[in-house]
Amino acid sequence: MQVFSASDAALEGFRITRENPWAFARWVLVSFLVSVLGAVVTVSMPAEVRDALATINSDDTPTLTKLLDALLALAPLLLFGLAVQCMMAAAVYRLILRHDDTRFGYLRLGVDEVRLMALTVICVLLFIVLMVLVTLGAALIMAVASFAGQAVAIFIGSITEFVLIGLLVYLGVRLSLAPVATFAEKRITIFESWGLTRGQFWRLFGAYVLALACVVVLGFLALVIFTAVVGVVLLATGRQLTDLAVVFTPDETSFRSYFTPALVAYMFVGSVFSALYYAVIAAPGAVAYQMWHLDPPGARLAAQAEHG
Repeated sequence: MQVFSASDAALEGFRITRENPWAFARWVLVSFLVSVLGAVVTVSMPAEVRDALATINSDDTPTLTKLLDALLALAPLLLFGLAVQCMMAAAVYRLILRHDDTRFGYLRLGVDEVRLMALTVICVLLFIVLMVLVTLGAALIMAVASFAGQAVAIFIGSITEFVLIGLLVYLGVRLSLAPVATFAEKRITIFESWGLTRGQFWRLFGAYVLALACVVVLGFLALVIFTAVVGVVLLATGRQLTDLAVVFTPDETSFRSYFTPALVAYMFVGSVFSALYYAVIAAPGAVAYQMWHLDPPGARLAAQAEHG
């Protein structure tokens, strides 16, 4: 019987990219093309879309009407981003679960990806409902605690916040296999993940944390190395280090001012990291599903009880 290893699952994304270089190269290419398209959209973005982005990114909480108007204006961009995200995740699932289906580097934009997009929308709506309920519950607890004095209310509020965050993390991990289950079984399924992850929370949580930590460290190192290389090139060509700001805050007034050589290089490095990010983040769930779907927790527990 296989034993789920959090460290092996966390590193699975690195393994599959190393062992499937041509597929990974296609993922990088798609990520780069998406970055270029995103840059084109950024430069040619209509005023109403810029206003919508400003509304979403504002520190001030927008009214419900403004928020809905902003989301409506951004709907095409949000839909495109969701499609790319689901396409990349599905490619990782396809490589692990349907390894022989190698066409187009495991990349598709078909029914599997549409199901993942629908699942994402459903999960977002469920999360919003859950957040509303959690917020109302926390407000009720704080209101009751306030009768005991301010110090008690602050203490109870801190404990409540910690517990609610833990609850959200727990629910997120227990339901985290919903996307890969939806992909593998060719039907939208959310709560099957709950049964598959029974008794496996800490292992799966550890795999996700370790995978995320690896990605963060790798991303930081890539940024430092890229910045150092560009800085050396700038100094060698007689320019100032302050010109580095152009890479991270490009001039959006025209395509010519936006697409500088340094920015294109930065987009390429970002595309490599983005493709690797999808592989590393999506792989642990696919590995867990593959193992636990064939050997479900309920069967393991029953076998253990039968053999004493």
